[in-house]
Amino acid sequence: MQNFRVELKKIVDDSYDVQIGRDLIPALVCDMKDGLVGKSRKFAVVTDSNVEKNYGVPVTEALREAGFAAEIFVFPAGEKSKVRKTKEMIEDAMLAKGFRRDCCVVAVGGGVVSDLAGFVAGTFGRGVPFVNYATTLLAAADASIGGKTAVDTELATNLIGLIYQPRKVYVDIDTWKTLPKEHLINGMAETVKHACLADRDFFEYIEAHVEDVLACIPEVCEYISEKNCNVKYQVVMKDEKEKSLREILNLGHTVGRAIETVSGYCLLHGEALSIGMAAQVNLGCRLGFLSEEERDRVIALQERIGLPVRIPDYIDREELVRKLYTDKKVRDGKLRFVFQKGIGDVMTFGEDVYARPTAEEEIREVIMEL
Repeated sequence: MQNFRVELKKIVDDSYDVQIGRDLIPALVCDMKDGLVGKSRKFAVVTDSNVEKNYGVPVTEALREAGFAAEIFVFPAGEKSKVRKTKEMIEDAMLAKGFRRDCCVVAVGGGVVSDLAGFVAGTFGRGVPFVNYATTLLAAADASIGGKTAVDTELATNLIGLIYQPRKVYVDIDTWKTLPKEHLINGMAETVKHACLADRDFFEYIEAHVEDVLACIPEVCEYISEKNCNVKYQVVMKDEKEKSLREILNLGHTVGRAIETVSGYCLLHGEALSIGMAAQVNLGCRLGFLSEEERDRVIALQERIGLPVRIPDYIDREELVRKLYTDKKVRDGKLRFVFQKGIGDVMTFGEDVYARPTAEEEIREVIMEL
């Protein structure tokens, strides 16, 4: 009997730049001319129905004017579109338009677009380059950075996907001015989460500038974007594949993702996360991980922003408890929660252990009261 070993050891550099500024479409086109995505000359611009007119079409036209072949692929806006059927629709449309392995995907939009387009890029032709052009605060704060791509199912969110890094991320602050207020508020949930887990000074800055962020004051928005990027990349560069440290970015997501699913995606991601954060600080306070004053500050800030902190009456709380077990941090059938330590830090429960096994009864009590 013969036994062969397949040697595949290699060093891969997936580093990329994040450019924060205003009116960045010319910068994107210039980068393509300069070879950011290699020899790719054909671009699939993936966007949703909310962003198509203001940014999807302009990006597509700018690429065409620069001499590239570009086609736009649009799907209905909203979390309900982040499913396998939509991914299949985009892939089939790309194939029908003659796209093959020599193309590049350009994701233009918010978190749903980034997740979906990145997943398409990571599997189309077994992987083609892509870039993120973030048009929402949520995408700028979270989805466009770190390489996580996925779709949702009826059973759980973000469990079908892969980690696939973009070649570059463009955070265009000008796009925030065109966002409905609810979507700007929605994006602030991830921002508060980042401050809670990593930067007390950032938390205090948000407390002092809530109105400025919601009014899209340019220098405040740029600062918020820079701080969000810094918090996230400091984690991702140490643990790209979420083996340990990257779990801290799931702060508030155990309950948040579950309630998002149980709501039938009637709640925006940031709204669901905000409720998840409220559950996390309430349970964390009971366990002694933060004081009552710190818990109240987190909840008060979320309320000032306009984020919900209580579970809507239409949510079946027993179903919500059951849905917690679809969380990706579950191990051996046991719930595990990430907890903040005061404001600006996270709890550790051993060497490189950032999630605590949590009895169902502990979180059930919080959920029933929230």
